[in-house]
Amino acid sequence: MRLSELAPEIGSRKKRKRVGRGVGSGHGKTSCKGHKGQKARTGGGTKSGFEGGQMPLQRRIPKRGFTSNFQKQYFAVNIGSLNNLSEAVITPEVLLNEGLIKNTKGKVKILGKGEVTRQFSVKAHAFSASAREKINKAQGSLEII
Repeated sequence: MRLSELAPEIGSRKKRKRVGRGVGSGHGKTSCKGHKGQKARTGGGTKSGFEGGQMPLQRRIPKRGFTSNFQKQYFAVNIGSLNNLSEAVITPEVLLNEGLIKNTKGKVKILGKGEVTRQFSVKAHAFSASAREKINKAQGSLEII
């Protein structure tokens, strides 16, 4: 085999479609756009969601609900997943390193799902009542940051 004999696998490379290059090419005259109409024009076409002038779905359906700008967002972490960690003191930074929370900008709330089989200290922004009970039962300590 020589360097000059190297070529891509047959069918792996495709030539780009060149339109508007004469009638004989098969893609000439109207450049594969048919005759006249909105889609044949430069910049032609419609935005997504356009329904031909009919009132679009997102405007027909009534608005509902409310989102507060002052809502406190918490990352929820279950006590069962803390039990699997090797650290004695569990902080938001430890949870971030373990991949249990996305970032340390948000607040962390410890929830009570799962069992506690070892003693550890937890530092978080909030605790559920069942999580507090399970940590205290295991002689662990909790601290609100």
